[in-house]
Amino acid sequence: MEEIWRAGLAGLAATAFMDGVSVMRRSITGRAGLDYALVARWVGHMRKGRFVHENIMQSAPVAFERPVGWALHYVIGALLAWGLLGLAGARWIGGGQPLLVLAYGVATVVVPFLIMQPAMGLGIAASRMPAPWVARKGSMISHLAFGVGLMLAAYLV
Repeated sequence: MEEIWRAGLAGLAATAFMDGVSVMRRSITGRAGLDYALVARWVGHMRKGRFVHENIMQSAPVAFERPVGWALHYVIGALLAWGLLGLAGARWIGGGQPLLVLAYGVATVVVPFLIMQPAMGLGIAASRMPAPWVARKGSMISHLAFGVGLMLAAYLV
């Protein structure tokens, strides 16, 4: 049971690290990352049976989508860390297997590329975005940061 709590905490810390990197990137490049309100909008519409959108930005907003989106963002971070716990066991917690943790963090980019972006109407790996390679690069940097954050957090939890 302790490993579950520690992995969840590592996922939350990794998400916070990813957000810190995102703030630095935005201050350097002027490019904003994903608006997490859109994640809440996507999940909010699922309650009504709508899982795929032509363009999530044109879908009706849902109540409290900004705070709910941020909460979902952190829940997803914990879920991803629990996924690593399920795949690799607890040996990564405490700092064991840092390269495995880093590689897993980077590999989590498949979630937005193959699930979230297509379902939001953005195409596989942001292929329907005006500048898909810019979006892909942003996703890769974010998930690399998640991996680094998860690796660092694994030493601390």
